[in-house]
Amino acid sequence: MSRDELVKKIAANAGISQKVASVALATVLEGITESLKKGEKVSFVGFGSFNVAHRKARNGINPKTKKPLKIPARKVPVFKAGKKLKEAVKKAK
Repeated sequence: MSRDELVKKIAANAGISQKVASVALATVLEGITESLKKGEKVSFVGFGSFNVAHRKARNGINPKTKKPLKIPARKVPVFKAGKKLKEAVKKAK
């Protein structure tokens, strides 16, 4: 499902214009992004949670040159599906 398809679905289900639905979706995504940037966890009960995982620095190999290189430590966003979401996907045909 694309962003446009999701906006259309939100607009239809909520009885609002697509413009308002688009702003609402953008606001939700911005809120999640800002919370993750602060290192906070974002949870939607039953749906899942977004969190920030810390990846340690490690050694790697450049696949093109075969030379060793250092991969720096970094933070990455992680999503963990909730129980209701897992069950809904499992039951889908």
